[in-house]
Amino acid sequence: MRIRVWQAAFLLLLILLGSSVKAEDVSGTPLIVDGDTLWIDSAKIRLHGIDAPEMKQKCHRNGTSYLCGQSSTEALRSLIGENLIRCQGSAKDRYGRLIAVCYAGDHNLNMELVRQGWALAYRRYSKDFVEVEEEAQQAKRGMWAGEFRAPWEWRRKRD
Repeated sequence: MRIRVWQAAFLLLLILLGSSVKAEDVSGTPLIVDGDTLWIDSAKIRLHGIDAPEMKQKCHRNGTSYLCGQSSTEALRSLIGENLIRCQGSAKDRYGRLIAVCYAGDHNLNMELVRQGWALAYRRYSKDFVEVEEEAQQAKRGMWAGEFRAPWEWRRKRD
């Protein structure tokens, strides 16, 4: 009898895990919230593996502060242009957002934001874009052209 109960519990666990890792594709015209979040229809999407500065976050370049969160958002808007995009993900975050890699044509938007220096590789969750970030840093692109606080640190301290 114990074996049957254990087998049933294991089977139920597999079913639950299987349903939670189901891949989800979303395509359409995005509404851009900020540098790493967007909506497509009713799906709120968080770009996988990156963290962009918050809208009110300030960075510094040549002795002047600027709203790098807005710059990051504009960079994403520019990458997308008038294109429809497609996003592929298989997990949701604690806020119910689909964690996804998004594409405009063949261009990986997540990677391009990091390559341009308007987002950081979010090492806490993924190492996918670390090399691209190092390239942006060496080339002093985007935020790397000046001084900034990592978005996760800024959210903690809010300065």
